[in-house]
Amino acid sequence: MIVVREATASDVVAIRDIFQATYGRNYPYAQFYDLDALIRLVYSDHQMILVAEDTETHEVLGTASVVLEIGALSDLLAEFGRLAVLPSARQMGIGRTLMNERLRLVRDRLHVGLVEARLAHPYSLRIAESSGFVPVGLLPLKMQMQERESFCLLAQHFGEALSLRRNHPHVIPEVYPLAQLALTHCSLPGDTIVDEASPAYPDAEGLALREFATEGYATLLRIERGRVRHREIFGPLQLHHGLFKLQTEQSHYLLALDGTRIVGAIGWSHSPVDRMLRVFELIALDDGVTRFLLTGLERTRREQGQTSLVEIDVSAYAPRMQRTLLELGFLPSAYIPAMVFSEVERLDIVRMVKLFVPPEFSAPALSDRAQAIADVVLPAFFSRHVLPEIERAVTELPLFRGLDRDQVRRLASVCRTRKFVEGESIIEEGNLDRTLYILLDGAAAVVRAATSHAVGVVGPGECLGEMSLLTGQPHSASARATRSTETAALTHDELAALVRFRPDIGLIMFRNLAIGLGAKLGRVPVGPL
Repeated sequence: MIVVREATASDVVAIRDIFQATYGRNYPYAQFYDLDALIRLVYSDHQMILVAEDTETHEVLGTASVVLEIGALSDLLAEFGRLAVLPSARQMGIGRTLMNERLRLVRDRLHVGLVEARLAHPYSLRIAESSGFVPVGLLPLKMQMQERESFCLLAQHFGEALSLRRNHPHVIPEVYPLAQLALTHCSLPGDTIVDEASPAYPDAEGLALREFATEGYATLLRIERGRVRHREIFGPLQLHHGLFKLQTEQSHYLLALDGTRIVGAIGWSHSPVDRMLRVFELIALDDGVTRFLLTGLERTRREQGQTSLVEIDVSAYAPRMQRTLLELGFLPSAYIPAMVFSEVERLDIVRMVKLFVPPEFSAPALSDRAQAIADVVLPAFFSRHVLPEIERAVTELPLFRGLDRDQVRRLASVCRTRKFVEGESIIEEGNLDRTLYILLDGAAAVVRAATSHAVGVVGPGECLGEMSLLTGQPHSASARATRSTETAALTHDELAALVRFRPDIGLIMFRNLAIGLGAKLGRVPVGPL
């Protein structure tokens, strides 16, 4: 018989052995291999560790923990993690038993529970979903195990969490599909409002960066109390915790200075094992300081070559911050309803991630809801990796002539990369798939059925299918890759969604189409009636 109980100091050797048997030496949380650190975790007020014991042999077969109060604002927020079962004891239901017991013990102390489920092994996701957690995000390449692994983020709400939720978040269009899907998974109405008009924060000039020092603490507190009423970035710590707390948590701040005057700061923590940087607070005296701090931190960390990704939780009611982060290369990877408790209500959060490594992703079969999240999140990361090439190609096409830098970036952001092997069909004559392909690399031969031989060759910077995209007519010719070819694909549905929010882009594109059609008609010889 298997019983689950809270761990004691006598269990730490067994817990360590379980992690070693499960992960070898590749587990990034070194404290689970250190007996002294494990004892401290067992008796910590902020962490509950459970073990599953065989009552006949008294062998500990599995372990799991709940990290309580992972937010900075008494959020009643916890992470359900560190679940490991001895390889010899798998397929006995121990993982699900550990999860259910954790929920029973802490559900009355929480409003929101989170799970980061490894996608390398599908049982982690299955256990979480069968216990009431629902997918709300996908975290690509977040953790360094034997290699970098991706995780599915799941959430579950308890008590009055949803009744305290602030309604009608304002999100940028790039966040909207993920937000609607996450809200649906959490059985909430899709009440997000799309905000295309809010501009990003401006660049600031004449400022300097400096590492945080004790003498700046009082100044920052005054700025924070006077200016930060509606926070836009959230994390596990805040400046008001005090210097000692910040230092013990190995957290850091960079200051923004205008001459000798402190005008803002950005707080962050860094995991050297995962090479992950987490921004948890931003304090700014005015709008210009915000972008300066974000770009300054990224530049500093990249110069030191110690970061593979940056993660920021931004308010779903702060479209200017969302837009700024998007322009700086961050992409929405999760949407967590009611995650943060602020003043008298719970706020939705958008988790935005910037990768500095190639977006390579693979996973066993995902559940339907997890796959739906992946289908929304991942394409943007693949496209972002080649976004400069897409932007460059778009600016060279007559169809997009006249778009300014912001318009080009918005258009490029909705394109999806597609690769074709030599001989593979890109478009087929007579088909109506309403997709535009912009060649980034490679080449394609254009063939008409009437002639059965190539009538032209399309290379990098050129496009295929623009008439079908915009007019709804079938393709007038076929095109096949003559070698390995990479394209940026834009579908009619994606274009229609973009134009709905940005009619200025649609106006320029349709004007260019009319000019192009007029030029083609002008080249048609006119005979007698």
